[in-house]
Amino acid sequence: MNRVSWSRNRYTKYGRTGVTGRGLLNILDDEELGRIYDHKVVMRFVPYAKPHIVRALISLVFMLLYTATLVAIPTLIQYAIDDIIVPGIKTGEVGALDLAFILFLTAALLNYVGNYFYLKHISLVSQRILYTLRTKMYDHLQKLSVPFFDQNEVGRVMSRVQNDVHQLQEFLPMVVRAMGDFLSLGGIIIMMLFMHYQLALITFTVIPILVLVMAIWQRYASSAFVRIRQAISIVNGQLQQNISGVRVVQSFNREELNRREFDQVNLNHLDANIRAARLAAALVPSVEILTALALSLVIFIGGTMVLEGSLGVGVLVAFVLFIQRFFDPIRSLTMDYPQFQRTMTAGTRIFELLDIEPEVVDSPKATELPTPIKGEILYEKVNFHYIEGTPVLKDINLHIKPGQTVALVGQTGAGKTSMVSLLSRFYNVIDGRITVDGYDLKDITHASLTHQLSMVQQEPFLFSATIADNIKYRHRDATHEQIERSAKAVGAHGFILRMEQGYNTMLQERGSNLSVGQRQLISFARAVLADPRIIILDEATANIDTYTEVLIQVALADLLKGRTAVVIAHRLSTIQNADIIVVMENGRIIDSGKHHELLERGGIYTRLYELNFQDPEDELPSFNVGSDQKQATT
Repeated sequence: MNRVSWSRNRYTKYGRTGVTGRGLLNILDDEELGRIYDHKVVMRFVPYAKPHIVRALISLVFMLLYTATLVAIPTLIQYAIDDIIVPGIKTGEVGALDLAFILFLTAALLNYVGNYFYLKHISLVSQRILYTLRTKMYDHLQKLSVPFFDQNEVGRVMSRVQNDVHQLQEFLPMVVRAMGDFLSLGGIIIMMLFMHYQLALITFTVIPILVLVMAIWQRYASSAFVRIRQAISIVNGQLQQNISGVRVVQSFNREELNRREFDQVNLNHLDANIRAARLAAALVPSVEILTALALSLVIFIGGTMVLEGSLGVGVLVAFVLFIQRFFDPIRSLTMDYPQFQRTMTAGTRIFELLDIEPEVVDSPKATELPTPIKGEILYEKVNFHYIEGTPVLKDINLHIKPGQTVALVGQTGAGKTSMVSLLSRFYNVIDGRITVDGYDLKDITHASLTHQLSMVQQEPFLFSATIADNIKYRHRDATHEQIERSAKAVGAHGFILRMEQGYNTMLQERGSNLSVGQRQLISFARAVLADPRIIILDEATANIDTYTEVLIQVALADLLKGRTAVVIAHRLSTIQNADIIVVMENGRIIDSGKHHELLERGGIYTRLYELNFQDPEDELPSFNVGSDQKQATT
């Protein structure tokens, strides 16, 4: 069943595509560049910056100091030449050079201090803001409902938490640096006009040419950077797909063909980078040529003025230094332009995610489910859909008594998983209600429900942690004795002890260094330690050896003992041992009863039994499984 609504609404808050339907992210593609300034996005950052406003202002002060020294140094040189050295040549007095030396040295030291403390403080502020933002995003993702993760690829969600937040790392430093660049430009222009406005105006004739060059470069550079992002996205996609599917690749002998396909996308990535490198290489020489042109004009015209006696040598030298400094901030602003665009886009995408509200939330009047519960479950006229107009469950009525084991059977798409997902309250029912011990799920807190309920999935998810940490995942304060007791109860203790580090063995991603049966037993032990009154079990369908299956069945008997259980059944033994078998078809309950009763009635259950369960291999041998044998094989 396709649970994803691919309709494209407009996310008007930011003026671009955004959240749709029930939490679907319309990702702004990696290659898309936003506006250089988005007021709404910037204002959303303000609350994160407020706690660090003092340090940010300190950084700004040091940036102003650094910028002031950039303008002051050429001015001091002009003063030393025109007011001390040139007159001293005529009079022979150079005593004031001591003052010029001290002023110049002071300016140089202040330049270093300003630059160092500006970078130090702004980096601290930036990293702390990112820390807060990343933590907030993680907390928000933990609270989002399952429908959100049904509708959005994990990789894209991860991209927002990692890549988009990383894009913001340079945002605050760039903002302060841009302010410094503008102030530096303003200061240089003012000082040049103040020293000699005619020579300054002649120098500024180069600016229109510079603006034109930058505009042309920016146009081509943006498209080149877009192409790089597109190309690396394709390369990463190819790598991820072929590494994840390496078993299929090797089994079909696709290595050479896949290498040629990857070589092609890798070449496209190479071409994109070469083109961008050429453009980047063209910028600096272009600016240098314009700088040289401006210097030539100043030296030619200014030199003529010096020879005519209408311009001081110090002013000419200061103009040369100002021109060299004049083009640096322009070049810096141009290079930062694409990063500003990417930052605004990243900010839009981050706040788009943070603005998604959880679909399943506690009502303001929600109460705690009493502890312990009996485990009585009632589905009352329940209707449900993932996509409006496509019903998944229709008029479901089911009463499960405390301590009963109910097996759900039916073809794929019959609604079995939806039944248990609603009981876990991953979703809200559309119509009707589900109660536990008479309490409507909508009227109790989600935390109190999950405290009394555990789910064991068909493919158990184990974390990259020790075996002990995985077993005590819900109860972090569980003692080692409690962990061992839970493992013994399901027959996992033996194989755990045979591992080199026992319960301290580190598991690889998803527990891949364990067999399927071992992972299943660890998940059973985790559920036993949680000690829920209601167990939801989606039986594993993976191929495991017969002996391990016997152990799992023994463990399952211990797990379900004294608890209410709802099992999506795939094994004959589970069906035969269930108190009630519920037969589902097209979202409806069409029959229920015990195994022999349903077989006697014939109908769809008999057909399901003959197609899926009546297999000689399903009849498990009667091994004598003692306490020392309750352990999985490899």
